[in-house]
Amino acid sequence: MVNHLRIGRELPFAQTAVATYCCINGSRFKSCALARPLANVILLQDENWGCEENKKIAATFNDVKPFKNPPCWPNPVVPYKIRFMAFTKVLEYEGITEYTLDANNLKVLLVPRRAAPVVAFMVVYRVGSRNEAVGHTGATHLLEHMLFKGTPTYNKKNGTQIAAVLQKQGAVFNADTWFDRTRYYEMLPNDQLELAIHLEADRMRNSFIADEDRQSEMTVVRNELDRGENEPSRILDERVWAMAFREHPYHHPTIGWRSDVEGMPTSRLKEFYDVYYHPNNATAIVVGDFEDQAALDLIANHFGKISASPEPIPPMYTTEPQQEGEIRFKLRRAGQLGIIEMAWHIPDARHEDSAALTLLDHVMSAGVTARLYQALVETQLAVDEQAQANQFLDAGLFTIEVTLHPGIEHATAEQAVLDVIEKLKTEDVSDSELQKAKNLILTQMIYVRDSPFGVISVIGEAEASAGWKLFIDLPRMIEAVTAADIRRVVNKYFTEDNRTVGWFIPKEDESSTEEEA
Repeated sequence: MVNHLRIGRELPFAQTAVATYCCINGSRFKSCALARPLANVILLQDENWGCEENKKIAATFNDVKPFKNPPCWPNPVVPYKIRFMAFTKVLEYEGITEYTLDANNLKVLLVPRRAAPVVAFMVVYRVGSRNEAVGHTGATHLLEHMLFKGTPTYNKKNGTQIAAVLQKQGAVFNADTWFDRTRYYEMLPNDQLELAIHLEADRMRNSFIADEDRQSEMTVVRNELDRGENEPSRILDERVWAMAFREHPYHHPTIGWRSDVEGMPTSRLKEFYDVYYHPNNATAIVVGDFEDQAALDLIANHFGKISASPEPIPPMYTTEPQQEGEIRFKLRRAGQLGIIEMAWHIPDARHEDSAALTLLDHVMSAGVTARLYQALVETQLAVDEQAQANQFLDAGLFTIEVTLHPGIEHATAEQAVLDVIEKLKTEDVSDSELQKAKNLILTQMIYVRDSPFGVISVIGEAEASAGWKLFIDLPRMIEAVTAADIRRVVNKYFTEDNRTVGWFIPKEDESSTEEEA
C-alpha cells in the first residue's frame, strides 16, 4: 500500500517509527502500522494539497508538528509522502551505536549501561586550542567559561542559572578544554536526561556572550594563569611544548598566553562561538540507564531544531615540519628543585604505533619496578619521574620529566635517562615486564570504565583524537603489543635530532626570571 514512504537511509527504530498516514474517503486520517508517530513529521509537497477537513483532523495529532496543508485526494485510500526528522544509523559496534541526526549532521553515540539508574550526557565539540590563531590563544578555554553564564532560558536573573538547575537535580557537571576538543557534560538521575539534553542544545546556539561576563570570568582565568606560573614543572612543560612545536598550534598552551587572554575582546569570543558551536561540529554521547528510542526522541526534539553551520567548519591544516636537530634550553627562575623535561615527537593517536608507545610509558615509569624509577629514584638521582605518551588528533610528544634530588647535576640525571633509552633500543623488555605493564593499563581501564561518568569521559576523549571506536579497540591493541614492538618504536622515535630538552634551574632570587637557549 505504501510506495511513497521516505525514511532516509535507515531508521534505528523501524518497528515503532513507521508512520504511514492515509487519507480515507477524503475526510479521515488513520495511522497504519504505527506504535506512535515520530516527532517532527513533515509532509512533502504533493500535487493535491489543501483539504480543509483534513487540516482540522491533522491538528488533533499532538505528537507531530501541525500540517500546514494536509493533502486531500479524490480516491478513497491514497498513500502520500512523509519525511521524518530521523536518524541514520551509521554503525553498531560492541554495545555502542552511532547515529547521525539527518536534520543537521549531529553525531550521536548511545552507550547503554544499566547497572544503576543514572545517565551521563556529553557534547564534544571538535574545537580546541589547536584551532586558535596566533594572537588569539586561550579563546577556546575562555569561551568554555562563558558558556556557563547562561541563555535566555537558563540565567541568574530568572533564578534558573545553569549551576542551580543542575544542582537541584543532584547532577555532577562541568566542562573542559584541551588541544583538540571542548566538552560539556552532566551525570544525573536517568529521569532527568531531558534536562541535560535541553540545556546543552540551548547553549549550543543561545548562550550569552556578554562583555560584563567576560570581565568577571577573567578573574577566574587569571587565577589559573597565576597558579601555573608558580608551578615550575608546569611552566617548564609549557616551554618544552612551545620549543618543540614551531608551527603547529600545539605550540601554545590551552589556557593561552597571558597577553592574548587579557586582551581578548568579547567580539572575538562571539566570532569563535558562531564559527564552531554547531551540531555538525559536535558529538552527543549518552551513557547509562536509558532506552534508545526515548533518548533519540529527546535529542531530535531539542537538537533537531538547530541548523547546521551556515558555512563549512574551517579546517586546521598546519602540520609541524620534521625536527632537524636537538632543541635545548635552560629556564632559570624561583624554585626549590631542579627539573629536566625531555620530549620526542610521536605520531597521532590513530597511528599503528600508538599502543606500543602507550605501553612504553608504563614500562619506563609505572611503579617502583619501572626502569626510570629504578635508574633515578632508587639511586637518589631524582625524587620523582614520569613518562607520558601524549597522543592527539595530530602528532604529539612523548615526554619524560625528572625532578632532581638536591645536589644532583642536571647533566648527571639526563645521562641516566639516556642510558635507559639506549638499553631499550638494544634489548627487548622481558615477558614479565611487558605483561606487568599490560596488566596495569588494562586494570586502569576497567577501573575508569566502571561508571557512566568514567565511560563517557574516555569515549569523549577517544572521539576527539582517534574516533570513538578506540574505546573498544584499545584493550585488544594493548594486548597485541610485543617486546619487538617496544624496541622498534624506541629506535624509531627516540633519536637525538627528534629531541627537545629543557632544564629548570632554581634561582635564589625570587624576583628574577630568565631563559636561555
